[in-house]
Amino acid sequence: MMEFLIKKLPDAWQEYARLMRLDKPIGTFLLLWPTLWSLWLAAKGMPNIGLLTIFILGVILMRAAGCVINDFADRKVDRQVSRTKNRPLASGKIRGKNAQKLFVILIFLAFVLVLQLNNFTIFLSAIALFLAGIYPFMKRYTYLPQVVLGAAFGWSVPMAFAAQLGTVPDIGWLLFLATLLWTVAYDTIYAMMDRAEDIRIGVKSTAILFGDADKIIIGIIQGMFLLTLYLIGHKAQLGISFFLSLWVVLLLFVYQQYRIRNREPANCMTAFKNNNWVGMAIFVGIFLDLSF
Repeated sequence: MMEFLIKKLPDAWQEYARLMRLDKPIGTFLLLWPTLWSLWLAAKGMPNIGLLTIFILGVILMRAAGCVINDFADRKVDRQVSRTKNRPLASGKIRGKNAQKLFVILIFLAFVLVLQLNNFTIFLSAIALFLAGIYPFMKRYTYLPQVVLGAAFGWSVPMAFAAQLGTVPDIGWLLFLATLLWTVAYDTIYAMMDRAEDIRIGVKSTAILFGDADKIIIGIIQGMFLLTLYLIGHKAQLGISFFLSLWVVLLLFVYQQYRIRNREPANCMTAFKNNNWVGMAIFVGIFLDLSF
C-alpha cells in the first residue's frame, strides 16, 4: 500500500520517501508498539488523545530520522552489500548534504512535538536523540550495535511514562528492559541476513558475535523478554487477557525459530517482520485488561 502511494509522488520525492523508509513501515510499527504499551500502562487505560497523537507522530518522525542518519553513516558500506546497494544514498540518487538537511528538519519537527510535554520528558528526549545519533556508528566499534538500537527503540518507554506521570516508576524501567531484549532478538535475526557480507566488509553485529549459537541465544533472549513481561503483568496487576497474549507471543517465537532454522535470508526477513504481530499481541492483551 505504501509503495503504491509513494510511486504516485514525483521521482525526487520518491527517493526521499524511501530514504525515510516510508515504503517499509515495519520499523515504525516495531517502535510504536512499546510506546503504546507504555502509554496504556501509565494511564491505566486509554491515554489522553493529545498525548497519544504527540507520541504517534513522534515515533514516525524519529524512525524516519533514524533511517536517514543510518543510511548517511552507512552509505559507503551499503554500496558493498547486495541488499542495500540500491538505497538512495548508496546509489547516489540523494546527496549526503541533502540527507543531513532532511535529518535536521525531522529532528526539529520531533522536538517541536516534545516541547508540548513536561520538562522531565524534554530532558529524556535529549537522551533519545543521543542514542539515535550514535547507533549508526556502533557497528564499526562493537559487536553489540543491536543493544544500542534496543536502548534507542526502548527509550520511548520512559518518555511515555514521564509524559503521563511526571516520573518513571519501576514498571517503566522493566518495560524498557523488555523492549531492549526484544529489539536485540529481532534485530539479530535481521542481521543474520547480511552476516557473510558484513564479515567481508569488516562491520560488526550480534549475529557475527553469536556465530553458530545465534539461534539458541536468540531463543534465550526471547525467553528473557517473556519472563520480564510476566513480571510486568504481575506488578501491574494485569489479568487473563495479558497473560494469554504471552502464550500467543511464545507461539510466534516458536514460529520465528522455525523460519530461521537454516538461516536463509528470505526466511530471516519473514521472521523479523513477524515481530509486528508480537507487538500487537501484547498491546491487545494490555488494552483488553485495562478496558474491561
